[in-house]
Amino acid sequence: MHIPEPIRTDIHDESFAGVTYHIRGQLVPELQIELSDRNVMHEHHVLLWKETQVNIELKKLPGGVKRKIAGLDFFVTRAIGPGRVAFSRDSPGQCIPLHLQVGQELHVREHQFVAATDNLDYTFERIKGVRNMLFGGSGLFIDKFRATDGDALVWLHGHGNVFLVSLSDGEQIDVEAGGWLYKDPTVKLEAVTMGLKTGLFGGGGKLTWNRFTGPGQLALQTMFINPIEAGETQAGAAATGGVAGALIGGLARGGE
Repeated sequence: MHIPEPIRTDIHDESFAGVTYHIRGQLVPELQIELSDRNVMHEHHVLLWKETQVNIELKKLPGGVKRKIAGLDFFVTRAIGPGRVAFSRDSPGQCIPLHLQVGQELHVREHQFVAATDNLDYTFERIKGVRNMLFGGSGLFIDKFRATDGDALVWLHGHGNVFLVSLSDGEQIDVEAGGWLYKDPTVKLEAVTMGLKTGLFGGGGKLTWNRFTGPGQLALQTMFINPIEAGETQAGAAATGGVAGALIGGLARGGE
């Protein structure tokens, strides 16, 4: 297996899929997007600033009831140009731009999506039994992005530093349960549990790894924020997110 290599952090000014974007800053990077004919959808609490002519509206996601039951957002906000808009997350790390050719799909760890061009399918899947057992979880959710209407762009936030590993057919790697960011659909994911013996009173414990099997690419992140905590942070952001938060709260109450 090739050693994971760091993803570039010097991507500043690029154009793709009808938008031009800029990634600035090192510790907590800012993603700045120039909007024209292509709208961009994003999580509401990551909006940092916008030019006054940029409009913001809500966009409901498919599978809304299931998403709500799962504790996930069942809507996103959408920025409509022309004009500039900027996003950031409240943790140190890297902003990763991913260019998707039409028909290409990407699987992303929950709560790490920042923004995407509004011409792709955004769905999710629950994967049981792969969350680190230390947190008492029964699984995690994977966001699925598929470019269905031309080329598309997805921007992610990786906590800490992000490394990319390319797996050949059948190659495997075990990753700490919070240590991955995204993967190709061809990369299989399963839980592997290892028993630990302490030698104290015959006791022991268990450690769960995420085992990935190629072929395909897998991105690793060096910092882990528990998705449970991230979900609570998002709920708090919705409650205190000004006009957007009020609108979102009203929609949530209306849908109950």
